[in-house]
Amino acid sequence: MKIYIDYTNEQDKLAPLEDFERLIEQCTAAALEEEGIEDDAEVSVTLVDNARIREMNAEFREIDRETDVLSFPLGDDEGFEVNPDTDAILLGDIVISLEKARSQAEEYGHSYEREVAFLLTHSLFHLLGYDHMTPDGEQEMFAKQEAVLHKLGITR
Repeated sequence: MKIYIDYTNEQDKLAPLEDFERLIEQCTAAALEEEGIEDDAEVSVTLVDNARIREMNAEFREIDRETDVLSFPLGDDEGFEVNPDTDAILLGDIVISLEKARSQAEEYGHSYEREVAFLLTHSLFHLLGYDHMTPDGEQEMFAKQEAVLHKLGITR
């Protein structure tokens, strides 16, 4: 399985994690494995600050406040689109506020890396079709997230 990453840092308030692209690749591969998906995949990850994610949250979700992560899936019930150049499935876009990730890491008492990995993995499962609409769906999603983070050795 090959993971194609489109990674952009659009903020200058916090340094991204060292070797951030590798973390994206590891989280994506582990989430796909957890789902039994063996296809090559493509994901876009953009890092922003709190002001920008607040603007995006207002624009796309009509919620005028900052959030930690936004997910924009490209797949649907019919499956995923495929990049004709690479034959990779197109998962979608993830936008993470590093400011929010840093403050949540401090609030929850774990590392900045763990929080960013959690947000990545959480968003990846949204791209794979999971949501918070039912308690069972949410519980299954959180169990899968924790399994991925445990497999990668990223714990609290």
